[in-house]
Amino acid sequence: MSIISTYNQQSLKKDIAHLYNRVNQEIHGVGVRKQRIEVFDDRVIVFAQHKRVQALQTLSKNFQHLTLSVDSALIVEFKSLFKGQIEETLDLRVKTILKDYDPVSEEACTIIYFKE
Repeated sequence: MSIISTYNQQSLKKDIAHLYNRVNQEIHGVGVRKQRIEVFDDRVIVFAQHKRVQALQTLSKNFQHLTLSVDSALIVEFKSLFKGQIEETLDLRVKTILKDYDPVSEEACTIIYFKE
């Protein structure tokens, strides 16, 4: 039995969506446009459409390598804060969080693996 199977799935989706948006606002100053959350055994997948930070959008035209580095650093910070929020708020132990973001389409995918 999965650790998250004891958690009501709809409630879990709602809580994860709220935390994801809150952490995104804290880091980027803006929430996400759309989110879809799927639950699979000990994993939760968040599909989200973000609004690109205007400063990074502007810099990406002439400083693509710089903005890729900044995007990577922001993802690392996001994962750390998101993991802490999940563990603290939902009292669920997170094994790891994987995230990728495409600045062109502004789409992101985040996978949360929970400890058993």
